[in-house]
Amino acid sequence: MKNETVDGAMLETWTVEEVVAAYDRQEIVLIDVRTIHEYGFEHIGGALLLPLPFFEASALPGQSDKRIVFMCGSGVRSEKVARACIKAGFERIAHMEGGFAAWKAARLPYVGTNMATGAPQPVNM
Repeated sequence: MKNETVDGAMLETWTVEEVVAAYDRQEIVLIDVRTIHEYGFEHIGGALLLPLPFFEASALPGQSDKRIVFMCGSGVRSEKVARACIKAGFERIAHMEGGFAAWKAARLPYVGTNMATGAPQPVNM
């Protein structure tokens, strides 16, 4: 995990392996900030969708029960959202380095789309 202090707050950049471990232990809420279409085509099972154009840091819940980790396609949008959270007063926030591309490169399971039916289907790498 990489840590950066931004305006007195902690911005954490988690590796895919760190996200998987915490997600499996149900310690985090994974929030996908990609577009509705990107998420609909393929996403990490159980990840919540909050597209960047609709993002409002002030509307997020606190992190008393579970930590929030943002993710996107490559890590660029999720870092932007994490920095917006810091500006909104969050003292500690995280995002996943490399985004969904890194998740797939690590050959981790996700939910894809059956091109014949349009229905979601598990993809086990």
